[in-house]
Amino acid sequence: MFSISQDFAPPFKLILPFFILGSIFYVVSVLFLFFITNENIVMLDTKILSFIHIFLLGFVMMIIFGAMAQLVPVVLEVGHFGVELFYAIWPLLFIGSLMMGMGFLAYPTLLPFGGVVVLIAIIIFIAEIFLTIRKVQKMTLVMSSVLIANIFLLAGIIFGLLMALGYAGMIDIDINLLLRSHVFSVIGGYVIITLMGLSVVLLPMFGLSHGFSMKPLKNAIIIMSLSVLFVIASSLSGVAFFEYIGYVLAMIALTIYFFLVKTIYSTRARKEIDIYAKSLIFAYFSMIASLIFGILYLFSSYEPFLLSGAWLMFFGFFGFSITGHMYKIVPFLVWFDKFSPLVGKQRVPMLAEMLPKKSSEAQLVFCGVGVVVIAIAIVLKDDTFIKAGASFLLIGALSFVRSVFYMINYK
Repeated sequence: MFSISQDFAPPFKLILPFFILGSIFYVVSVLFLFFITNENIVMLDTKILSFIHIFLLGFVMMIIFGAMAQLVPVVLEVGHFGVELFYAIWPLLFIGSLMMGMGFLAYPTLLPFGGVVVLIAIIIFIAEIFLTIRKVQKMTLVMSSVLIANIFLLAGIIFGLLMALGYAGMIDIDINLLLRSHVFSVIGGYVIITLMGLSVVLLPMFGLSHGFSMKPLKNAIIIMSLSVLFVIASSLSGVAFFEYIGYVLAMIALTIYFFLVKTIYSTRARKEIDIYAKSLIFAYFSMIASLIFGILYLFSSYEPFLLSGAWLMFFGFFGFSITGHMYKIVPFLVWFDKFSPLVGKQRVPMLAEMLPKKSSEAQLVFCGVGVVVIAIAIVLKDDTFIKAGASFLLIGALSFVRSVFYMINYK
């Protein structure tokens, strides 16, 4: 288990906008689903591209950046190099996400400008994290994962900016050539490796787990990094064999990671199955289901299997991993900001008391049903099921926003 100190934590008001905007973008991304049919579900459809960028930039990246602002200095036990820079990151990421979403929907000329704004936000974030890490004398595996992930993030955003320029007609470039490099650098290289690294800090901390080996994490990160490099090589060289090697390596890395999480879960001292544990159980089963759909696609070439697997990875694994951790992170940060100075002077609430039980359970149930229904709808090519699943997801997403504001405003 990791040593965690709050002495170097940034002020809560710095992190707050990341979590509020991220939860709102979660609802916005769900609203997109009502306008998507099975005919739209192709990689270069404008509605799908807008949906993916709103979800990844507005929800996933926004909340990960906020969590990293809090977690990196706490784990490293050093202060941020320039904590004030985060006050510039969230407005830039917010504006860039909106411009990218609108650009794909109706105004292609916005894409390169939105891409530049997002690139500036991410470069500021990466530079600040790297300069903070430089203050540490001993590099850990978790910090190595952060470095690797952010290098892939920078590469992915550069690929994306080139694609945006091509999409807007400003440069002559084959968008399809760079598509896999962009997608796999951001999703496999940044999001997945970041979740791998952060989870071995947060899961043991919240579950009080001890005595597990870090070697599987090291192997999973190395294999996932190789996977991303093979897909990039395939994208740039046109050698399809490299792409399949990359996909197989990604599946192996995720399988190793899953068994590491299973080990951490089985060695935990805190046995309570709360909303956090339930969310992560759904997230990791979604990841396994996504891998199964990926294998089915490799053997059958039935594209809906691939698309359903991608959906389960996005809204199932990424979505529930993030929302689940929010139910632990937000109450802790609010408690530390508002109530820790009152310890010993008056009664302060327990963290469990700060969690809205009804709305958090509603989010889990409705979003879980929505994810499963849409995964089935994609395989069956049923538009009615997509709308039904989106309806469940919307109720769950609104419940999540209500939970976030309840926890933030707890008195």
